[in-house]
Amino acid sequence: MKFVADENLGIQVPKFLRKSGFDIISVSEFAPGITDYGVLEIANEEKRILITLDKDFGELVFKERLIHSGVILLRLKDESVENKKRVLLKVLTSNMKFQGKFVVISDNDI
Repeated sequence: MKFVADENLGIQVPKFLRKSGFDIISVSEFAPGITDYGVLEIANEEKRILITLDKDFGELVFKERLIHSGVILLRLKDESVENKKRVLLKVLTSNMKFQGKFVVISDNDI
């Protein structure tokens, strides 16, 4: 699976996931300030699953019915870098399929 980290995820989390063997690009590195529409467009073109903290993507996917390759929405009480790393590593190493799905992940639930 390939991923794209939204800008709100910061840079440390995608770097950590990259070092952990995941194919992930970061909006912060290649297109800071891009619109949400632009992020979805890049994710779709490259067939990448978007990882974000921005619930506006729920509006784009469900209300506006925009096409997506998959979205992982993090709704964490603890938004520290270390917790994001821990939660994402646990989820991304599971057997879950994220392609084409909209998945909401909290600290202890999917």
